[in-house]
Amino acid sequence: MAKKQLIIPAFLPFGGCAHQCVFCDQAGITGERALPPFESIAPLIEKYLSTWKGAGPRELAFYGGSFTGLPREVQEGYLEASNPYVESGRIDSVRISTRPDYIDPETLRFVKAYGVKTIELGVQSMSDEVLKASGRGHTAEDTRRAVALIKEAGIRLGVQLMPGLPRDTTETILDTVDKAVSLSPDFARLYPTLVLRNTPLFRMYERGEYVPWALDDMVRVCKEAMKRLASARVPVIRVGLQTTEELSLNFVAGPYHPSFRDLLLDTSRAR
Repeated sequence: MAKKQLIIPAFLPFGGCAHQCVFCDQAGITGERALPPFESIAPLIEKYLSTWKGAGPRELAFYGGSFTGLPREVQEGYLEASNPYVESGRIDSVRISTRPDYIDPETLRFVKAYGVKTIELGVQSMSDEVLKASGRGHTAEDTRRAVALIKEAGIRLGVQLMPGLPRDTTETILDTVDKAVSLSPDFARLYPTLVLRNTPLFRMYERGEYVPWALDDMVRVCKEAMKRLASARVPVIRVGLQTTEELSLNFVAGPYHPSFRDLLLDTSRAR
């Protein structure tokens, strides 16, 4: 039997984000609105370790925002808080999420010294037109460059993709998947684009400038995306946002389903 992994989630809503992407309302997704204090990290780790009975690897994961976009002293504050657990072996590694344009060799050396072994990269799309329409502030070439640096540093790579962004089509989505596969990531996440209240995308939707994807259409394209990722042996560790009270309150329109991944197994919806 495979050993189950313990992931200790620490949410940093909007942390390090200099750009307002059209789709993003981290506070509405996580329910958090301010960066947690450094002092909260140790009790968080202790809480999870106290109930962990498994034998698999234990990892602290900083989710939300762009970790390497935070001021260096803030990054250091969080990593110093977790480092005693890494050095003692009570946790095995740290995972961070960030943007492609916030990766450089010196930053990678810095985080790796604190036990960061996995970086999740917010790729979202490999179409420059889609990235521009979505307010991402980076290009597909930035993603390629970041991936090369992460791999050179010997850090595991996860890619996050968002099918259904402004200007997306079935063709651009599947082209993004193919290009993501060519980057040889260790795993991927698929987050179909949703319209959330208090986001630029919500205002675009209200003005008729953005039409959300229908659920059946998104299921169809994600089914093909999953097939291509599976063929390349890229595990998809998450499909769709996790259901939370905050998400339910802020969801306006789009291909949302509380068990989106299960829909991909229902072939009757993908015909």
